[in-house]
Amino acid sequence: MLPLPEGEFDAYLFDCDGTIADSMPLHYVAWQRALAEWGAEFPEELFYAWGGRTPVAVIQELNAQQGLAMPVELVNKRREQIFEELLPGVTAVPEVLEHIEAAYGKVPFAVVSGSSRESVTASLTALGLLDRFEVMVCAGEYLNGKPDPECFLIAAEALGAAPSRCVVFEDAELGLQAAAAAGMAAVRVPPPWQRRAGTAAD
Repeated sequence: MLPLPEGEFDAYLFDCDGTIADSMPLHYVAWQRALAEWGAEFPEELFYAWGGRTPVAVIQELNAQQGLAMPVELVNKRREQIFEELLPGVTAVPEVLEHIEAAYGKVPFAVVSGSSRESVTASLTALGLLDRFEVMVCAGEYLNGKPDPECFLIAAEALGAAPSRCVVFEDAELGLQAAAAAGMAAVRVPPPWQRRAGTAAD
């Protein structure tokens, strides 16, 4: 099991993609297929480096970088549609599922994601975990995306927990920066290739 930081915690806040759901490889396939229709490139390394950004911000940045004029909402809808078609293949990240099962009913949980509420709901439903989370804070429900702490602070307030008494589970660097900015402890969830190696690097 991934070790928790020292201290007592009143709430657990989880990112969804790459943290609860081992869905990043599926998301990347969905991005590739949706963007290919517009001739855009999105290298896998960049996809993981940009983890935590909202899809709208990603499309806008790719447009700017590659001199494209992809219609943001249309491309985002197409990406979501492809992802939902791939979703039956999603699995939970085992090391995070252990924490969910061990602490469920003892501490309140929230999901804090840069993905849409529809996407997060679909992932958690596919995993049979939707009923575990009292609060969801998703894209479009806060102004400033990670690394800004806003989304985590909204979740803490909704759960009635002081930020210093929350622990965040995150796989993305931007999310870990947001947790630190919120004054919260954090557990880094290793990327798929480190977990598959059998020894997650600290």
